[in-house]
Amino acid sequence: MIADSDDEPTWSEPTAAASRCPDCGRPFTTEERRLLHRGLEHPDRLTAREREAYATVAAAERGAHRRYVLGALIVFVVTYFGFLFAYAIVA
Repeated sequence: MIADSDDEPTWSEPTAAASRCPDCGRPFTTEERRLLHRGLEHPDRLTAREREAYATVAAAERGAHRRYVLGALIVFVVTYFGFLFAYAIVA
């Protein structure tokens, strides 16, 4: 565990048995991350219920990724045109 200057923990390795991959033993901070790992790395070992849960979590993750990329694109375009207009005004 790493401690902050205020002696508040900022990171610790997951200790719950559910947060470890049962196939390779890799630790995860959330159950969703473990499920995504198992769906990508060990798809042949998933049960029908886990496959369904993986599909749900993967769809949510794709939506979050799409929103992030769209936000990054908007920031890039606004910054680009901001500099373009500033250059046009100054030059």
